[in-house]
Amino acid sequence: MRFRFPSKASPLLVPALCATLLAAPAGWAQDAPAQAPPAAAAGEAADDAATDEALDTSVPLEEIRRYVTVYSAIKQAYVEPVEDKALMEAAIRGLLFDLDPHSVYFDKASAEDFDEQSRGAYEGIGVELQRQPDGNLKVIAPIDGTPAERAGLQSGDLITAIDGKTFDPDEGDTSAPLRGPAGSSLTLTIVRKGKDAPFDVTLTRDTIRITSIRGRMLEPGYGYIRISAFQADTAADFETQLEALKTEAGGRLRGLVIDLRSNPGGLLTSAVQIADDLLETGAIVSTRGRIAISDAEFSATPGDRLAGAPVVLLVDAGSASASEVLAGALRDNDRARVVGSRTFGKGSVQTLLPLDNGDSVKLTTARYFTPSGKSIQALGIVPDVVLHPAADAADGGRASYVESSLPGHLSGDEEGQGNAGDNAGEVLGGETHIDAALEELKKLAAAAPRSPATVPSS
Repeated sequence: MRFRFPSKASPLLVPALCATLLAAPAGWAQDAPAQAPPAAAAGEAADDAATDEALDTSVPLEEIRRYVTVYSAIKQAYVEPVEDKALMEAAIRGLLFDLDPHSVYFDKASAEDFDEQSRGAYEGIGVELQRQPDGNLKVIAPIDGTPAERAGLQSGDLITAIDGKTFDPDEGDTSAPLRGPAGSSLTLTIVRKGKDAPFDVTLTRDTIRITSIRGRMLEPGYGYIRISAFQADTAADFETQLEALKTEAGGRLRGLVIDLRSNPGGLLTSAVQIADDLLETGAIVSTRGRIAISDAEFSATPGDRLAGAPVVLLVDAGSASASEVLAGALRDNDRARVVGSRTFGKGSVQTLLPLDNGDSVKLTTARYFTPSGKSIQALGIVPDVVLHPAADAADGGRASYVESSLPGHLSGDEEGQGNAGDNAGEVLGGETHIDAALEELKKLAAAAPRSPATVPSS
């Protein structure tokens, strides 16, 4: 793949952008450069002024004085003593809390957990969560093959207590107790739509080695690959699985179904690499932020590993973020047909900023745009062929929430026009929808011209 971003940038911000776009958990370099950068040429002064304005870090003194007054009052007069560390961490969380749902503060343990998830191995129950304003945890999706999935946790479930302890809205990352040594147990209190009362579920923690790729032949010549998350090794595993399916098919597939249902996203580069594997040319995704260095583009390089064989992407309301990047890239380049229901609608990119004490801040720094220039923020990818849940699906298959329903979400370009949120997608479970995707794939294969197999470039 090709990656382009502006060459003129602050030395401090270049590592930040690379961390954002490459999704490296190491994130944003915090230390200043050892040497000051060379002075800019006189002809660049106007650009520097614009950049300086965008990077204005001036501190509002009156607001700081007000903060110090409140801080001192708490220290002196609150009914119980409060440690300075606790007050400062609460202040940092407060800075992020009202920005958007994806900008959060991680203490050291939570930052390490986040890093582990990016690598694809950690000890816990295996579930993607969204913290609510009251501290409760809403289930986005259980991860395939984990204790959470085996215990029957469902998208939309609300975790209101862990081992009988309810959550404090101000305690930060309330999901931390879900982690623990493999083999240890915990009990979750669950509120589920359709249930009259909360109920408890006991799970045993395990080492979660997330297998983000699995595949099989649906029929002779027609392959299927399920992508459950985008992790560091997902693109390489996709290529391995794809080559195995091609070998099983006698060297060439007639078509491929890629299943992205309830895939919450992950590393941007993994999605970009998979798109590149299936494209000969064309844009994949672009990002735009408040500063020029946040503007970047990813483009495909020659070499389609399917040699032009048709692709169908199966999506639903749980397909988010990097899943939507992949769907948008392939659909906008006329490389794939999207089948299923409207996707989640997370069109923003986060950068991880490590702090000197081991804590980290995950900050939304850009929006991403599909090759056609559209933002899917709070809207999602609208499928070419709409599928609906089975008649007996829980809660009728309706998604309990999507990006546009999250408090404080970034506004979308088409929000308020009767599109975003009003017709949120549905959750599509089971094999029936794979069968429907296969039928669409066969239609594409029947219409596709036959061409000799080619060897993709590596």
